[in-house]
Amino acid sequence: MEIRDPGEFSDLRKYVAEAIGTFLLVFSAVGTAVFAGTYVGQLGVALAFGLTLLFLVYTIGPISGCHVNPAVTLGQLIVGHVTPVRAVGYWIAQVVGGLVAGLTLYAVASSLPSYDRAADGLGANGWGAHSPSAVHGPLGGVLENGYGIGAMIVVEVLLTAVLVFVVLGATDQVADAPIAGIAIGFTLAVIHLISIPIDNTSVNPARSLAVAFYQDGALGQLWAFIVFPLIGGALGALVYTFLFGRRYGLRAS
Repeated sequence: MEIRDPGEFSDLRKYVAEAIGTFLLVFSAVGTAVFAGTYVGQLGVALAFGLTLLFLVYTIGPISGCHVNPAVTLGQLIVGHVTPVRAVGYWIAQVVGGLVAGLTLYAVASSLPSYDRAADGLGANGWGAHSPSAVHGPLGGVLENGYGIGAMIVVEVLLTAVLVFVVLGATDQVADAPIAGIAIGFTLAVIHLISIPIDNTSVNPARSLAVAFYQDGALGQLWAFIVFPLIGGALGALVYTFLFGRRYGLRAS
């Protein structure tokens, strides 16, 4: 969301804002899942994602548009709100911010003597044996796989499309832009309520990449959490374009 003239901020400031925002989203929300998940449950984790994005919209939104998600940036690129060069800069910044957050999360988690990286992971996404719904035996083996790749594809494409559509629609010129952050934040929370049991919810390639290195099996499935959220982001942008038309829309960044 942009409430000031984009020309007031240099590209460097926009990229730094995106890196900081992605860092905060991953550290705060994935951190809630890793450090406090047993205390707050899936509802608490979903709210952590949604509320973090909500406050980021109102803090870095005036600078960069608060994409903090490569799929959102792709959607903004498709509808013409960002140039290709700036989109690439955003993607790099988001990946860097996410990777730093993942490293920070791992450093904090590993300081707990009882933390076992292989057993506890770091909130990575996955399907099948790596789905949160997989049934584990008393000795740690997987007795029954969780949701499969088909379910993962459906939720990642569909829910990322919903997120990008809401971002574009809520910040459109015909919308009530000052409350866009509320709509966007709570959309992300609802998305997590739906899909945490399925694949731990990505809808954000930077979030998935940030922690995949620290969980056994996550790297082998990482490609899907890059490809399908991006497809969903493109789909959401196309639906927005059809319904709203290109002549509308705030220049988000």
